[in-house]
Amino acid sequence: DGVYQRGMDFLITKLNQGGWVHVFPEGKVNLEKKFIRLKWGVGRLIAECSQLPIVLPLWHIGMDNILPNHRPYIPRVFQKLTVAVGDPIDLSFLTSNKTSPSNAVTSRKEITDLLQAKLQSLKLVAEEIHENQ
Repeated sequence: DGVYQRGMDFLITKLNQGGWVHVFPEGKVNLEKKFIRLKWGVGRLIAECSQLPIVLPLWHIGMDNILPNHRPYIPRVFQKLTVAVGDPIDLSFLTSNKTSPSNAVTSRKEITDLLQAKLQSLKLVAEEIHENQ
């Protein structure tokens, strides 16, 4: 079902109700710690909202040291964790360019590309902070 999964429909409903949604836009937990291309579903979440959501980018480094991704799944204390919180992403350009069925794919891609660029920048900030603390 791709970007039209029932879970995505549920999230759009939550956003339209003013709810908070937290997603891993890569579509999975990133175990390799490499930057993964974002899935277009994150673009759909924004493009199909009835009112423009606030998108607050976050990047964290060190969670795998606190809660390992392997057995035993026992939290470890006193580990280094960095959470970088970016500025809200300006998506006001979308209000004048509401998605029509003919350009839905293009719109999702443009939104996803913008979010990816912002997250890549935030990742660099988080890495610098993490290395220098």
